Amino acid sequence: MTTSFRFDNSFVRELSGLYEQWNATHASAPELLALNDELAHALGVEPAELRSPAGVDVLVGNSVPDGAEPVAQAYAGHQFGGFSPRLGDGRALLLGEVIDVDGVRRDLHLKGSGRTPFARGGDGLATVGPMLREFVMCEAMHALGIPTTRGLAVVATGDQVRRETMLPGAVFVRVASSHLRVGTFQYAASLDDPDVLASLVDHAIARHHPAAADAAVPALALLDSVMDAQAELIARWMNVGFIHGVMNTDNVTISGESIDFGPCAFMDRYDPETVFSSIDQGGRYAYGNQPAIGQWNLARLAEPLLTLIDDDLDVAVERATALLQRFPERYEAHLLAGQAAKLGLPADHRDVGELASDLLALMQRHGADFTMTWRGLRDVLDGSDAVLRPESNVVDPDVDAWLARFRSAHVAASVNVGDATAAMDLANPIYVPRNHLVEAALSAGTAGDLAPFEELMDVLAAPFTERVGLDRFAEPAPDGFADEYQTFCGT
Repeated sequence: MTTSFRFDNSFVRELSGLYEQWNATHASAPELLALNDELAHALGVEPAELRSPAGVDVLVGNSVPDGAEPVAQAYAGHQFGGFSPRLGDGRALLLGEVIDVDGVRRDLHLKGSGRTPFARGGDGLATVGPMLREFVMCEAMHALGIPTTRGLAVVATGDQVRRETMLPGAVFVRVASSHLRVGTFQYAASLDDPDVLASLVDHAIARHHPAAADAAVPALALLDSVMDAQAELIARWMNVGFIHGVMNTDNVTISGESIDFGPCAFMDRYDPETVFSSIDQGGRYAYGNQPAIGQWNLARLAEPLLTLIDDDLDVAVERATALLQRFPERYEAHLLAGQAAKLGLPADHRDVGELASDLLALMQRHGADFTMTWRGLRDVLDGSDAVLRPESNVVDPDVDAWLARFRSAHVAASVNVGDATAAMDLANPIYVPRNHLVEAALSAGTAGDLAPFEELMDVLAAPFTERVGLDRFAEPAPDGFADEYQTFCGT
């Protein structure tokens, strides 16, 4: 059928061997549950077109629009440290690449669209709750200014899906700058044809890191650029208390966008060992482990690139290792830049790192809420001490000392209080996807009531702006909620 999407499918055209042509499973009674009007406009499509029956059929995969070439992408991956040589899109399809109104290439992708050749025994389907969760998380991360895949739509299929119980099925329509993953390179390197890997490297450089093409060793420059993108991304996660939950190499993008929001969550009470994912029994992907895992995943990207870095394997390993050893300093630089903004201090202020680490230690000691403590620092500059006071009112001299150092740092930097608090309000959100509110919205949505989901989306669209009547969206979960709370992949 004809749509306003302008397709130009470079992945299919250039990377034969990394996909299987496929079509979605037919949905019996598709119904649009959520549509991102702003994103639709950016893609050059009127929302009314996508809300029409013909538009909904495209979004759910029942019909293939002109110019689309649906494929299931192939990739490998280290999952919780163990290597799986053939994963791929087991329940997803890349419809094609859309050229948006700014001339930018973006993937249009269906998740939950049925079994593919990579399904590995699964049914290839998804349910309403997890697909609404991914929509919430994509758009919340976007509003927070964090690189991310985007949510265009969620469409109920009209079919029931068997999980622990029978649940309503759904398809999530995702938009990304691409779906190239670390696992894509791992898979390409496993093939007998070395030209596939070389073509993939050229494709990734042209699409995401074009400056690498002019480097003496483009593959090494690609690794360098991806490393910086991932260092910045993870630093941004850490500065908002986000826990991805499944940082497997098949969930790490070359573009540096957040992807695959399965068992992800935001912390309430600060603790670097926080884990919510039901499948992360050992805490491999705990909040505090994310930077180290990021470096580990980049080492897995380096491995398939070695043959393109140097003909002498020992030299290639030496060069890649020397580069990867710089990850901690890259990450630290991005983290400190974000923390300086959150503290209302100049980016080059010498006390930023120590002030931030000591603040986090105090937050952990007192069980303080991560989001509201950072947000409340603005009030400290206005004379309030409440943000770091334990509820029991037990005197903690370390709190007094930290508050004094914090104020002194601003005085020494000659920071105007009004300017600082205004800047801090733009760096410290007041509204994040609180887990108890997300779960309530998903439960209601699964039962057919989308009002809580729509209200939550409206709040999260402006996370830095405090609004009257929205206090409950800024408050931590009720006592005891986090003690038992677990998140699930939704497969």
